[in-house]
Amino acid sequence: MKKRQLGPCVTFFPQPATLVATLDQQGQTNLMMASWAGIVSKTPPTMAVSLHQSRKTFENISETGVFSINMVPASLAAEADFCGIASGQKMDKAATLGLHFENSAQGVPLLAESPLSVECRFERFVELGDYRLVLGEILDIHVDEAALREDGSLDVEVFDPLVYLGGVKEYWSLGSKQADAYRAGLQFAK
Repeated sequence: MKKRQLGPCVTFFPQPATLVATLDQQGQTNLMMASWAGIVSKTPPTMAVSLHQSRKTFENISETGVFSINMVPASLAAEADFCGIASGQKMDKAATLGLHFENSAQGVPLLAESPLSVECRFERFVELGDYRLVLGEILDIHVDEAALREDGSLDVEVFDPLVYLGGVKEYWSLGSKQADAYRAGLQFAK
């Protein structure tokens, strides 16, 4: 395989398409599309999302200390993209799009249309130039009951997660299962 150098840039994929939901001090909910997000620790359970320090989402998290990271199903690609284009300082994006929120027991806004929401409490941030890597303790994970099989396992097809291809600026759905984690690689163990 011959490779060409692209230089330092943000081309790496797939990245999860997520909608970060926050509250401001007046109780107004804001949504922001973020693809630089993921679980970064199991013990303690921690989620991270990288945000530009000028964003309303960063301001809201700093002020209230709570947020949720909501998986975007492929059916909401255009709505998620809009949440990355429009400013929450100028409009109520959820109202414009007809999206809804549910509150968790901790008062964290969860996107009702997301089949998987991660409820977080702000722990700290790491400064990265103009960006802040926001670390949040996972308080709870909320899953659409339709995505649970009878045996309690998750049905990934119901989630139909959307991914963002950084660098090429495209959204894709995942496709089909290729292997079982922690089992497929055992064929190479001696």
